[in-house]
Amino acid sequence: MGRSTTKPSALIDGLVFTAGAFVALLIFLGLYSFFSPDPIPNRLSSISFPFSSSRTDQTPPDPPDQTFYDDPFLTYTIDKPISNWDEKRSAWLKLHPSFSSKTERVLMISGSQPTPCPSYEGDHLLLRSLKNKVDYCRLHGIELFYNTALLNPSMPTFWAKIPVIRAAMLAHPEADWVWWVDSDAIFTDMDFFPPLARYRAHNMVVHGWPELVYEMKSWVSLNAGVFMIRNCQWALDFMDEWASLGPSSPDYEKWGKILTTTFKDKVFTDSDDQSALVYLILTGKGGWRDKIYLENEYYFEGYWIEIVGRLENISARYNEMEMNGPAVLRRRHAEKVFVSNAKQRDAQLGKEKGAINGPKGWRRPFLTHFTGCQPCNGERNKQYSGDNCTEGMYKALNFADDQVLRIYGFRHASLLSGVVQPLPFNYPHVGR
Repeated sequence: MGRSTTKPSALIDGLVFTAGAFVALLIFLGLYSFFSPDPIPNRLSSISFPFSSSRTDQTPPDPPDQTFYDDPFLTYTIDKPISNWDEKRSAWLKLHPSFSSKTERVLMISGSQPTPCPSYEGDHLLLRSLKNKVDYCRLHGIELFYNTALLNPSMPTFWAKIPVIRAAMLAHPEADWVWWVDSDAIFTDMDFFPPLARYRAHNMVVHGWPELVYEMKSWVSLNAGVFMIRNCQWALDFMDEWASLGPSSPDYEKWGKILTTTFKDKVFTDSDDQSALVYLILTGKGGWRDKIYLENEYYFEGYWIEIVGRLENISARYNEMEMNGPAVLRRRHAEKVFVSNAKQRDAQLGKEKGAINGPKGWRRPFLTHFTGCQPCNGERNKQYSGDNCTEGMYKALNFADDQVLRIYGFRHASLLSGVVQPLPFNYPHVGR
């Protein structure tokens, strides 16, 4: 799919991920909101939404041959390493040929805290954000696992995702990629799908900038709130190493001091998952860096402040493109052929001037990340007002929802309106 042809440098093109202390504190507050450190055990279980187009209503049972599931010593917990995972996955897939695929399978994971949100509108915004992910997964034929359980009490907040991903890899040996998406990240281009072929030689994809990692040594040189990781032995070993810098480690305090010393823009002393990830890349510790792809050629996740103010203009530019473009762009179609129609729109975008991803382009941003807003607990960064964050989230959610509702013949009256309007035939070419 289309993407920017220019590679942004570290400190230009409006990128807000700088090495400043303000942004550092901002991102820390945003990262902190994933799981409450005080969950209610066994109150809520994780829920799953299977949307894979290859699944059948009657999946055959496991054959009598033994697999890794029959090993009594294999556990789903992060504290017990797994060996020979690639061989175990391969053996399982041979016993379940119906799950073999020429295209790489993707499992998306997101989640939120086990308890109700304390802030007004928090649960509603999380529900809308979940709907956004459900819509995206359904349209692209991938699966979503949304977790509300803290699987390892010693790894709360932003560390909680690692045990979830580890368990999901074992539960989904058919998945080639696991895609973690923070609950406050919203898909704002429902057409776009990550170019997996670009990452063929890599095992992890994260939004980041090499200049900020290696030259400025900034802890905000990447964002660990959205990433893809390959379901393989490398990934299991890497997550073990990553977790060893976290709160479940006896060396947790030591790592906090090391990371604070390493990253001069880090304004808090605790060891966090993002600083730990940058450290592993920067130092070459474990030899991980060669398999980690720092993606910055499209909005793998984009900072909401530089996005939400442009959404109305982006909608207008898309309408203009469709009005002046071929009739196929305005043709009604069934949801099941969404991907093929998205490819037609992408082909037209490739012919349009300025239709690139990034602050200077008018292509829809792929993912808009509301770092620092913390919709659930309401403890927003003090630089943002409540209206600033909440209105921004509603704009992004309705912007994405319009792309879905159009298939059903409707759209929102405005990006801040809950009212929808029916769309006329040949929209947006109205009256001709």
